[in-house]
Amino acid sequence: MSTLTEDDVSAQAASGYRAGSTLPLRVELVRQLKRRRTLIMGGILAALPFVLAVAFAIGGSPGDRNGRVTLMDTATASGANFAAVNLFVSAGFLLVVPVALFCGDTVASEASWSSLRYLLAAPVPRARLLWSKLVVGLGLSLAAMVLLPVVALGVGTAVYGWGPLRIPTGGALDTATATQRLAVVVAYVFVSQLVTAALAFWLSTKTDAPLGAVGGAVGLTIVGNVLDAVTALGHWRDFLPAHWQFAWADAVQPHPEWSGMIQGTAISVTYALVLFALAFRGFARKDIVS
Repeated sequence: MSTLTEDDVSAQAASGYRAGSTLPLRVELVRQLKRRRTLIMGGILAALPFVLAVAFAIGGSPGDRNGRVTLMDTATASGANFAAVNLFVSAGFLLVVPVALFCGDTVASEASWSSLRYLLAAPVPRARLLWSKLVVGLGLSLAAMVLLPVVALGVGTAVYGWGPLRIPTGGALDTATATQRLAVVVAYVFVSQLVTAALAFWLSTKTDAPLGAVGGAVGLTIVGNVLDAVTALGHWRDFLPAHWQFAWADAVQPHPEWSGMIQGTAISVTYALVLFALAFRGFARKDIVS
């Protein structure tokens, strides 16, 4: 069967045709926002702070039964602390799921619905189609990561009050500084998840099964976390993105240390660029039959 490359070429020569006007980002964004999985994932992330607040209300202050103070023990100190704890408990796995879902389901779902070839016959150039879906997928992933701490900050402030961010090692950050640092944390968590996003997106261009792309990305991310726990690997763990996923903790210190976050960013961006390039290169040569 034809790969539709000829259709793309002939359409580009048509009068009034502009490749950059096909599949506008706003159209793709509206399509993805209306999908049930987007609404469900948003609801889960928005509900997590309420669940944790209820858990702390039932179980008491987390620091009551622990002599060693950790970030979790300071969860009820202020709204800022509660937001930081929500990021801490979700960064390792929960936030991986929306990233894999929004970036891994996007192309594969079109193939599973047998609508991908019709999009290309519209005609939408392949690079334009991938670019629109990637930008929207990353945008929704970022929105998910912003939604969680924003809701947590609101819930924490309502329950525990507005105050400085108490640091487990001693000291505190005033509210203005704490807000800025939490914004840095969210930005770093997003960058650290680019590997998962790129892996899911690449798999999405290779399969017609959305669950395969999403599950594959989540599974390989879990494998990375397991490998990082193997201390026998020594310095080889420095090349694992999972090794740097909690480097953001250095940003919520009185004197922040940026070296870990810089290394984590470099590792994540490098892997992501390679995987994104593979996705675009492979999709450009792929026979579209669904």
